[in-house]
Amino acid sequence: MKMDMNVFHDLGLEEVNSGVYDGEWARPSGKMIDVKSPIDGSYIARVSMATESDYERIISRAVEEFKKWRMIPAPKRGIIIKEIGDELRKEKKNLGKIVTMEVGKTASEGEGEIQEMIDVSDLALGLSRQLYGLTIASERPYHRMYEQWIPLGPVAVISSFNFPASVWSWNAFIAAVDGDVVIWKPSSKAALTAVAVMRVIERVLKRNNAPNIFFLMVSPGHDGGEWIANDKRIPLVSFTGSVAVGKKISENVAKRLGKTILELGGNNGAIVSDKSDINIALRGVVFGALATAGQRCTTTRRVIVQENIYDDFLERLKNAYSTIKVGDPRDKGVLVGPLIDEDAVKNYERAIETAIKQGGKLVFGGRRIKISGCENGHYVMPAIIEAKPDMAIVSEETFAPILYVMKYKNIEEAIEIHNSVPQGLSSSIFTNDLREEEAFLSAYGSDCGLANVNTSTAGAEIGGAFGGEKDTGGGRESGSDAWKYYMRRQTVTKNWGKTLPLAQDVVFDF
Repeated sequence: MKMDMNVFHDLGLEEVNSGVYDGEWARPSGKMIDVKSPIDGSYIARVSMATESDYERIISRAVEEFKKWRMIPAPKRGIIIKEIGDELRKEKKNLGKIVTMEVGKTASEGEGEIQEMIDVSDLALGLSRQLYGLTIASERPYHRMYEQWIPLGPVAVISSFNFPASVWSWNAFIAAVDGDVVIWKPSSKAALTAVAVMRVIERVLKRNNAPNIFFLMVSPGHDGGEWIANDKRIPLVSFTGSVAVGKKISENVAKRLGKTILELGGNNGAIVSDKSDINIALRGVVFGALATAGQRCTTTRRVIVQENIYDDFLERLKNAYSTIKVGDPRDKGVLVGPLIDEDAVKNYERAIETAIKQGGKLVFGGRRIKISGCENGHYVMPAIIEAKPDMAIVSEETFAPILYVMKYKNIEEAIEIHNSVPQGLSSSIFTNDLREEEAFLSAYGSDCGLANVNTSTAGAEIGGAFGGEKDTGGGRESGSDAWKYYMRRQTVTKNWGKTLPLAQDVVFDF
C-alpha cells in the first residue's frame, strides 16, 4: 500500500520517523518498528523506538518544563490547548487517513477519532476557567478554610491501539490545563498515528513559544511500561489496555505510592426487553457489537434478550448482520474493517472454538475471510453465538466481533446475568418501561461505570467521566470532574485573628 504522499508531506512524516520527542525530535537510535497496515498487510513506514537513555532525557526535560508550565495561569493554558484543537481541525482528514491505514478503522471512524480530540480541546478550554475549590466553614473564630487544587507534575499516559489518539487526549488535554506535562507511550501497534499527532501539536507549541508540555516515547510495551511505572518522578500513570498488564502497572506504581488511572477490560452487556422499541434495540446492539470490528473497550459482547421476543430478535439480528459489509475500510459502504493483526484473528478463532466446546451454538459468521485486493489483511466474519451465562468464555473479553446471545425471564434475572462477569465498563438496557429502566439504574442494577438506556454500550460522549468498575480498574477520564485525578487537593486554613484558638476546643496554654 502506498500512502498518499501529500498526507505524509502535510503532516511532516517520512519513511523513517523518530518515535522520541522531548521538544525536539531525537535522531533514530533504537530499534525500528515496521508500520504495516492491517488492511492488506502492506508496509507504510518505519518508526524508531526509545532507548532507556532516551527515556531518561525525556523525563528529565519533563520535570523542568513542568516548573514553567504550572506557573502559567490556567485560562492561558486553556487557550494553548484550544489552539491545538484548531490545528487538529485543519488536519482532521489527513490524520483520519493515518488512523485508517494504521489500525483499520473506517474513514468515518478515523476522522471521528480526530474529532473527539478536537471536542476534548474545547472541553479543556472551558475547564481552564472552572478548576474550582470549596469554601469550608471553620469552627474557630477569625479563621477561613478552603480547598485548592495544585498540578501534580509530569504524568504518563500509556494508550492502546484501538483509539490511538483520542483516548490520549482525554488524559493529556485535561492534565495540561490542570498544569501538568504529559509523557505519552502509545501502543507500538499505532506508533505512526502518535508521531503524526505530535507533529501537528508541535507547530502550536513552537508558534506560541510555549513550554514543551507533551512528550512522546514509542517503545516496546514491557520496557517503556516498566520505566514509567517504577519512576517516582511520575506521580500519576494512566493506562488503557488489558487487565493483566493493568494489574502489573498498578502494582508497580502502588509500591512507590503513586497514583493510577486504569481503563482495562470491558465485557459489555445489553439487555433487550420485550417492552423495548425493537428497531432501536436492534440498531443499538448491531452498532455496539460491530463498530471498530469489535475492538472497542465499550463493544457490546453480550446481549440478554427477554424470552418472549428472543427468537424474533435473534432472527432480526442475523438478518442485520447479513447486510453488513466487511472489507477494506476505505471502500464506500464498508462498516467493518480488519482486526489489528494475526494474533487478534487467532484469538477470535480460539474463542469461537472454546464457546462451541462449552455448549454454545454458532448461528452466524465465525470464520476468517479473504477480501479481494487485501489478501494479506486480517478479516473475519462477525460471529453470533447462542450461549448460556455460566459458560466460562462468556466471562472473558475477546477483542473481536463475537456477540453472545442469551435469554432471560424477568428484569431481576436479566440484571443478575448482566452483572455476573468480572468486568464493569459499559452497559445498556433497551426498554420503554419505567420500572425496568429504574431497576437497571438502581443500587442493585448495572454495576458498570457507564449505564445507557435505549442507546448503545459504545459511543460515549466526552462530557461524561469515562471509566468502569471491578476488573475494568475504577479509573475515570475526560469529562465531569475527572480533572481532579490530575491534580492534588490541598486544604488551606488561615487564621486572621489575634489569638490562636484550637480545633475541638483543645486547650494548650503555656
